Amino acid sequence: MKHSTFYFLGQVLSVALVITLAIILNVSDLGAADRPNVLIIYGDDQGSIDMSCFGVADLRTPNMDRLAAQGIRLTNMYAPAPVCSASRVGLLTGRFPIRAGQPSNGPLDADEITIAEVFQQAGYRTGQVGKWHLGTTPEQIPSGQGFQNWFGHLQGCIDNYSHFFFWSGPNRHDLWDNGREIHRGGEFFPDMMVNKCNEFIDQSDDKPWLLYWAFNAPHYPYQGTEFWLNEYRDLPSPRREYCAFLSTMDERIGKVIEHLDASGQADNTIVIYQPDHGHSTETRAFGGGGNAGPYRGAKFSLFEGGIRVPAVVRYPKSWKAGQTRDQFMTACDWLPTLCDVCGVATPDVHLDGVSMKQVLAENAPAPRETFYWHTGGGNNPQWAVRDSEWKLIGNPLDTTAPQEGRVNGGRLPEEFFLVNLKNDPSETTNLAKQHPDVVQRLQEQREQWLTEFRTAPNR
Repeated sequence: MKHSTFYFLGQVLSVALVITLAIILNVSDLGAADRPNVLIIYGDDQGSIDMSCFGVADLRTPNMDRLAAQGIRLTNMYAPAPVCSASRVGLLTGRFPIRAGQPSNGPLDADEITIAEVFQQAGYRTGQVGKWHLGTTPEQIPSGQGFQNWFGHLQGCIDNYSHFFFWSGPNRHDLWDNGREIHRGGEFFPDMMVNKCNEFIDQSDDKPWLLYWAFNAPHYPYQGTEFWLNEYRDLPSPRREYCAFLSTMDERIGKVIEHLDASGQADNTIVIYQPDHGHSTETRAFGGGGNAGPYRGAKFSLFEGGIRVPAVVRYPKSWKAGQTRDQFMTACDWLPTLCDVCGVATPDVHLDGVSMKQVLAENAPAPRETFYWHTGGGNNPQWAVRDSEWKLIGNPLDTTAPQEGRVNGGRLPEEFFLVNLKNDPSETTNLAKQHPDVVQRLQEQREQWLTEFRTAPNR
């Protein structure tokens, strides 16, 4: 009797210990074979409605549309920043870019924990293909940030045939394969990326995998194929060049999706597509080409056209096809969401993203509708606070017009621009003077965040 009692107590304690360790370590009950693969495709400089399934009429994106038809269309998705590097920082760390130390274009702090490091620690095989734009030192390049395999360019953009840095040089070649510089002049970089993605998908080591595929399209230089330039021959420039490059990108996405489907892994693979921010109106982009639809602003601006982006996600195993989600989301949410879905422990730092698992799976209400954007340095950075339908922009910049056509670079004379997005999604009317109480409340929220960043950045 005593022996049986001790045996029973021992079993109870053993179970309790396992449960306690599981809670402490956040161990998932998903086995390695059950954990989903993850393919994150990040576009570059894409207009807020520039995807056929988002209603634009003069552009064809059949493969992005196919992901939406087989998955979920996200109609209220936001970039973490209106510039390239900072947006990538937000995606890869799940943190406000300013909290992670990079509110502009520049390197990612090597001490930051990326989604690749988190998933590699959990037993995933990790890879990166395409644009990096987060640093060039050994600690900053993809292999220093958790990506076991990587291929692409380290600077902001390259010519897709010569593979030289597009706006600086003339002799800055920028094409790398796992840290080794390679010279493949004349080969079309988007096709090279397709090959690398498919090679990564085909590696058979019985591990789940995470692949981050960052396009340098439709970012300038606009280098769409002859086929697509001919298809859009009746469009005016620069819309023609922009659409041709975007459809060229879409076609390459289709080649990888088709390969993934043929590999038998599609059902258990989460595929995400979204761009890093709105379209460019810079001189190098011929003053534009992208379409923000009803939204004001473009790249570099915290008006909606600079940060509101089209997005789709597909996970056939668990999420119903043909769905739409209108809840507020940002790219910072992908890290905690993917950790939640894949049974991976989140890093022990302050995350500004939140898990959207229930939103995606069950159309649950948005778990938060407050967010902070901060871009640029100096004493007068552009910033914005969103709280539900209210959005306050400080030091607002409107980049709707082409670069050479802007007065004062697009900087508005007002210090604050307050808008109710529910009533005025095009941000035409500044309500700051009519609602000083809302301005003050959102300013106070910003000050609380800034205090956090200075005193306790990781909490």
